[in-house]
Amino acid sequence: MASRRHAEALILAGRVTVNGLVVRALGTRADAGRDRITLDGERIPAPGARRTIVLHKPRGVVSTLGDPEGRPTVTTLVAGAGRVYPVGRLDLNSTGLLLLTNDGVLAAGLLHPRRAVTRVYHVKVDGTPSEEAITRLRRGVRLADGKTAPAHVRVLERLPTKTWLEVTVVEGRTHLVRRMCEAVGHRVDKLARMRFGPVALGTLPPAAWRDVTPRELAALGAAAGIRPGGAPAPARRARDRRPRTPRPQPGPPPPSGADGGPSARPGARPRAPRPRPRRPPP
Repeated sequence: MASRRHAEALILAGRVTVNGLVVRALGTRADAGRDRITLDGERIPAPGARRTIVLHKPRGVVSTLGDPEGRPTVTTLVAGAGRVYPVGRLDLNSTGLLLLTNDGVLAAGLLHPRRAVTRVYHVKVDGTPSEEAITRLRRGVRLADGKTAPAHVRVLERLPTKTWLEVTVVEGRTHLVRRMCEAVGHRVDKLARMRFGPVALGTLPPAAWRDVTPRELAALGAAAGIRPGGAPAPARRARDRRPRTPRPQPGPPPPSGADGGPSARPGARPRAPRPRPRRPPP
């Protein structure tokens, strides 16, 4: 019915009900298979079978469900796959592998920063990056929204005025690879995603799509932290923040000459305890 961000706006506006009750709290749980969920009074149908597909996104296509500027979207390319939505995005001028699914748990797990799912890109940049520039990419580059995680970078081909690089990252920030290359002084001419986690683009032609194989789906589920039964893995337990019992601190020394303390006489040595006399054996 909507993207995740648009769905949150619909909920906050009070346009969504669950079993007749208006729901405004984000994160409220409901089961689309058992509960009656409506948007503006119209019931949302129960989801069908889960489906995940691989699309070779061509240049000039937007990775969204709709575009206010009227540009072509990926949904027009996968019309025969049913209602699926992109897992992450590729910008307008980028090409390559784009996953689309109707499995919200799988999509959320693959995009969660804690999962650190790898993305492999082939990038054509202007000029010839120096070893120093490549080392900066490998160690992480400082951008306006923070330093990037270390990337795996290798040179694929050097041309007279261009260079092809393979860049592997574990983050999904907007225009991340383009901004990283520009930060080290090399504008991106072409960018294609070749792999997302365990799924590779392979020989799939531009604008074509296919269903993921059972083996790929199982590997995607493992990368997303989904258990074999389809449930997400439990989150890490938060550390116990209860205040601990403070350790007893040593008190002030006893006053001079009291309770076994040193004698009050200045310069006097402490007297050693006298040994007790032993009783003779009977």
